[in-house]
Amino acid sequence: MDLLRAQLPYTLREADFPHLGSLYRGKVRDNFSSGDRIVMVTTDRLSAFDRVLTTVPFKGELLNRLTVFWFDKTKDLAPNHILDVPDPSVLVVRKLRPLALEMVVRGYLTGSLWRDHQAGRGAKAYGVELDPAMRKDEKFATPILTPSTKEAVGKHDEPISPRELIARGVVTQKQWDELSRYALALFAAGQEWARKQGLILVDTKYEFGVDGAGKIWLIDEIHTPDSSRYWIAEGSDERFRRGEDQRMLDKEFFRQWLINERGYKGDGPLPDVPDDVRAQLASRYVELVEKLTGEQPRLEVGDTRKRIESALRAKKYLK
Repeated sequence: MDLLRAQLPYTLREADFPHLGSLYRGKVRDNFSSGDRIVMVTTDRLSAFDRVLTTVPFKGELLNRLTVFWFDKTKDLAPNHILDVPDPSVLVVRKLRPLALEMVVRGYLTGSLWRDHQAGRGAKAYGVELDPAMRKDEKFATPILTPSTKEAVGKHDEPISPRELIARGVVTQKQWDELSRYALALFAAGQEWARKQGLILVDTKYEFGVDGAGKIWLIDEIHTPDSSRYWIAEGSDERFRRGEDQRMLDKEFFRQWLINERGYKGDGPLPDVPDDVRAQLASRYVELVEKLTGEQPRLEVGDTRKRIESALRAKKYLK
């Protein structure tokens, strides 16, 4: 924990490398586009309820390490956009046209879908019918797809059905069928690996892009704690039977802290996040990387921006 606290002054909120290309700033990544490639810098920003709230020590590096790990592990299931990894916090990827949707796959009734279910809405917005008798954290017979629109930073993504996505022209029926196959295959592979590591991959999201020839590529990140929910497998069934909360290894803990400690649900002024909470979040990211990869990440305290700049210069991305 001392290492994580020591990194607090050096967290990277924004990457300022204008010579890399034109900038698009996402919730977590700063993307510099030039020619047929994009340099993606994964910052230490942390978002919740679709708003950037704080930074977390080493978060960008840890997320990027997990992304590279998973992209390599699933490259035979879906083609992905990675071209180079010049720094632990940086990806160089092929430039694609992002599809304006998130493919959300859920294995359990929990999180926002459980809250919708409690409110009587179920999964109707996604064109899915749920058994009204289902309980919180109950496993679906088979994973379900609950896509959402992909909105700009600061705007809330909206639930949407496949039929509406096709009707709006976001994707074609053929594209939806291919996206569905990719998403479900990736989720099955993620669940299988997580199970071996003593974890449950509960739900996740995938993003995709298309090239000039119409080929679909997996983009952004996969199976990270920012895009996924993980539970500790040991004792999970017993906790469900007793109606107890699951032990989590993701940022849902942070959402619950915001709701319970700050009364914050995404509206109004941004809440203050104490350094203790930021360090605790960082420890969760470290723990998840260790559990999923089986390796302890080598982290060094220091100026993240300077390290990235040095790596980009060494690879000739910066002159």
